[in-house]
Amino acid sequence: MPSVYLETTIPSYLASRPSRDLIVAAHQQVTHEWWTRAKGAFDIFVSEAVLGEIRAGDPALAARRLELIQDLPVLAARDDVDSLAEIYADRLGLPSKAYADLIHIAFAVSYSLDYLLTWNCKHIANGHVIRKLHAINSQIQRMTPVVVTPEELLPE
Repeated sequence: MPSVYLETTIPSYLASRPSRDLIVAAHQQVTHEWWTRAKGAFDIFVSEAVLGEIRAGDPALAARRLELIQDLPVLAARDDVDSLAEIYADRLGLPSKAYADLIHIAFAVSYSLDYLLTWNCKHIANGHVIRKLHAINSQIQRMTPVVVTPEELLPE
C-alpha cells in the first residue's frame, strides 16, 4: 500500500469543532470524508513532531486528536530528519517561524513516504515551495513525497 505522512492539520481538522468559516468547514468535511472512505487504502504514519503539536492547546481537543491517531505508527526523530530540516531551512526561503513545517517535510522525505497529507497550504502544500523542494531533493538525491490535501486522495 502507498504510505502517507499525516501532518498535524489532519488530526486537528478531524477533532476540531465545526468551523463557522466556510473554507475551514469545507476542509473539515473533506478531511472527515477522507478519514472515513480512504484511509484504509494507505499505510499512515505520524511523527514525534505531530504528537508534540497535537498535545498542545485545549486539553479535551488534544485528547481527541491523540485518540484519533493512537493506532498509527510513530516515526522517531533521527539525525537525518534534523539534517534535512536544516537544508530546507537554508534553501527553501521560508520564514523562521515555519521551521516546524520543515520538520514535517523532513520526516516524510527521510522515511521515503509516498505522500505528505496536509491542509497547510502556506508552507507545505504550496506550489512554489513544492517546486523548490523538488529541486533541492534532486540536488541531494532524495525522493520528494507527493504533497497533497485530503481531497486529492479521495477515491473516485
